[in-house]
Amino acid sequence: MIQFVKEVYNELLEQEIETAIRKTIRYVGGDPQQDGLKDTPERVVRSWEQLYSGYKQDPQKIMKWFDDDTDEMVVARDIDFYSTCEHHMLPFFGKAYVAYIPNGKVLGISKIARLVDCFSRRLQIQERITRQIGEAIESGDVIGVGVVLKGQHLCMMSRGVNKQGADIVTSYVSGAMREKPEAREEFMRFIE
Repeated sequence: MIQFVKEVYNELLEQEIETAIRKTIRYVGGDPQQDGLKDTPERVVRSWEQLYSGYKQDPQKIMKWFDDDTDEMVVARDIDFYSTCEHHMLPFFGKAYVAYIPNGKVLGISKIARLVDCFSRRLQIQERITRQIGEAIESGDVIGVGVVLKGQHLCMMSRGVNKQGADIVTSYVSGAMREKPEAREEFMRFIE
């Protein structure tokens, strides 16, 4: 019964969103009955399911740790991320660089990219995504964590200051990555 109620609620919510999208199309000067716009509200709802899928994910359930005595830095680099600015609801995207120093356990290698998606597939700011990725990995009892995100924001590129070439770089470091300059330098060499 509970599942049925959830399904009915979600269907009603989707209809409200589709109505709001039609009104938005009219507000910006479009005709919701125009051939290319007729199905846009439904397409927007479907795209939002993917764009904001991070809200339905639990980062702790994503992470899978394995016993291993590796004590050297593990680095995942050039991980594509896509997100939506919570201030303007415009996309931003870029690359994530994530490293950690294991402490008796290693994280399943695909889980790093899944964590990036979990936190970026939400209404977000880049600074928070960076911190959330770092804190999630840090919760796995590691010696140190380093996270760098390099992004381009359409809210800067297509409006406001109109700076198409500007990259925004954010970082999070903890443990040995913060306390030991040589660990931080090693991480930075890996991501250059």
